[in-house]
Parts: sequence; C-alpha cells; structure tokens
Amino acid sequence: MGLVQAVVGSIGGALADQWKDFYTVPGGLPATAALFAAVPQGTNAGRGSNTKGSSNIITNGSKIVVPEGYGLLLFQDGAITGFAAEAGGYEWRSDDLNSKSIFSGGGLVESLIKQSWERFKFGGQPGSQQAAFFVSLKELPDNRFGTQSEIYWDDGFLGTQVGAVTRGSYTLKIVDPILFVKNFVPAAYLQPGKVFDFTDLDNAAASQLFNEVVGSLAPAFSLYSNDPGKGNRITKLQQDSVGFAKSLSDAVETAYQWKSDRGLVIAKTAIVSIEYDANTRELLKTVQRADALAGSRGNSNLQASVAQGMQAAGENGGAAGIMGLGMASGMLGGIGSLQQPVAPAAAAAEDPIAKLKKAKEMLDLGLITQTDYDALKAKTLGL
Repeated sequence: MGLVQAVVGSIGGALADQWKDFYTVPGGLPATAALFAAVPQGTNAGRGSNTKGSSNIITNGSKIVVPEGYGLLLFQDGAITGFAAEAGGYEWRSDDLNSKSIFSGGGLVESLIKQSWERFKFGGQPGSQQAAFFVSLKELPDNRFGTQSEIYWDDGFLGTQVGAVTRGSYTLKIVDPILFVKNFVPAAYLQPGKVFDFTDLDNAAASQLFNEVVGSLAPAFSLYSNDPGKGNRITKLQQDSVGFAKSLSDAVETAYQWKSDRGLVIAKTAIVSIEYDANTRELLKTVQRADALAGSRGNSNLQASVAQGMQAAGENGGAAGIMGLGMASGMLGGIGSLQQPVAPAAAAAEDPIAKLKKAKEMLDLGLITQTDYDALKAKTLGL
C-alpha cells in the first residue's frame, strides 16, 4: 500500500510542478516587515491551474516581480544562490531536475519520468528546496527605545557627568541583505508564510536589537555631546535627529558590529522625551543663566540689580542702608566699575608756546599770512 501511495504522490507532484507561476509580494504586510517569502499569485489569488504545486519548488520559466524598495534573495537547498536589488520582473531558471518543465522547453521523459522516480525515493516529495524571499531595502520605522532609570555619561561642555531618562524611536535600514540573512535571521523565518518584523514582540532577534540599542544610549549621548561639530550641547539632541542617529549608529557598531556583522544601520532617530536628573537640571539652569547674562546684556542686568538693591536698602534702612551698600560697592570697586566703558577724556589743551612756534614756522614757509599769524597769536594769548 505504501508503494502505491508513494508512486501516486510522486507522479501527481511532478505533474503539478510542471506549471509556470507568477510570484510576487503577499498582501496584508505591515510597513515594518523586513523579510518574507514570495508567494505564487495563482495560489494566493485563487486563480490559475497550479493550485497543487509544491510549496518548495519553483518551476523554470516562472516570473518573479520585485517591487520598488525591495531586493530578491533566491535559495536552493538552504543556500543563497542569487540576489537582485533592482525593481522589475525576473524569470526563474535552475538546473535542478525538480524545476524543469515541459512548458519551459524540457522533454516529457526528462521532466516527468525522472522527476517522478527521484520523488518516489523521497516518499513522493521533491528532494530539493527552492524559495524566493523579498528583503526590504527601505527605512523600517517604529523601532522603539527607552530606559527605565537614568543613564549617565561624561559631558564635555558641562565638564561633569550628567544623567537622564529617555525614550524615542529609530528607523532601521538593511544595507547588506545577504549578511543580514546569513548572520542574523533565525532559520524559523526562512519558511513560507513567515514574516521577519523588527517590531514583533515575539521576535527574539528583534528583542536582542532593542537591548543592544539601550546599552548603547549612554555612549551615543557622550559621542554627540562631546563632538565639537555638534556645538557640545546636549540640549541640541532633540533638534538633530540625523546627527544623533549617526552617534547612536556609531556607538552600536563599536559595541555590537551591526553593520559589519549583520548588515544593519540606524538611519534616523526621534527622541520623544529626555528627562534629566536633578543635578543635571541645576547645571543646565546655571548654563542658561550664564548665556542670558553674557556680554553687555549681563552688564545691564547687573546694573539693574544694583539699582534695585539701592532702592530696597533706602526703603528698609534709610541712609544707613544706603551707606552700607555704598561701603560694600566701594569694597568691590564701586558701582562705577559696573558701568559700560565710556569714551576716553579729550586730550589736554595744547601748549600755547608750542602752538605759536608752529604758527611762526608756517608764516616763515609762506603757508599763512602775517595777518593770520597776528590773529592766532592774539587768540592764543588771550589779547
């Protein structure tokens, strides 16, 4: 009985796999899907004659359409045999016996009898596995990060350690699909009907990435705030999503080699919130106050403060209060020292003898007349 079943199964499978098919992206995919198998359109849409073909065999001559923003990975018996990164239509061609078809140029004997015999030896199943997978080349959004407690890093501008609780999101980009599949994607996702999604809470591989990002946040903040090109200001973090993404991606690469080992990079970030600890908030207030009181603005504010102090001293302590304030200001160099710089005093009047001497030389040289000289002399001597 088993012999008959195996023969029937092998012949029926070989006949079903003769049909060409049309493979494309499955419907209903989330925007965060990173890797998934191509599906035959005839089976997926309920049309066509190839409704009983093997799920792990692609017939020669079948078409595979690659949409924009996706790459195509071809597998034969678990190994990657081809990759296409450009959108367009492709035709499947394989030397494997199971892919040969009478509808794509294979002879009847070669395509049916040999396939049936080979499948008979495997209990009616094809002795090969072929698959086509789409991999997203787009930015994959909605990858969250967050810390439950403060993280700390050394800040170059403040010159001390600062701490904060933060949360946000980032986009991932697969820059090397072959490296990504070979070194990172679990085998369970290289099956028809499975979707590798970084945002899937049940995806252990995605959870590992989340933990590694959280572990890289402190080094990323340090890289950003200590970079002179970023102005050394941690307060710019929320305004510079691309700049911080670069710092976070560099920190992740240094610690976990995402790009070199897994073909992944962080493209952009969005910090939803960042709450500094009490000490850091006080430091930032001091910096803001110093910025506001810098230069002439600070001089004006200081003069106004002194004026207010004098007014308060006069109201509360009368002449004694004002005198005390005057003594204090004298010890500090006087209120006058708080004034804006004034123009230097005019130069002292010129010596009248030197002035007349210069006028006499001009008279001798014929530059002025005797009348001019006499008038100048009378003016200088006050005659």
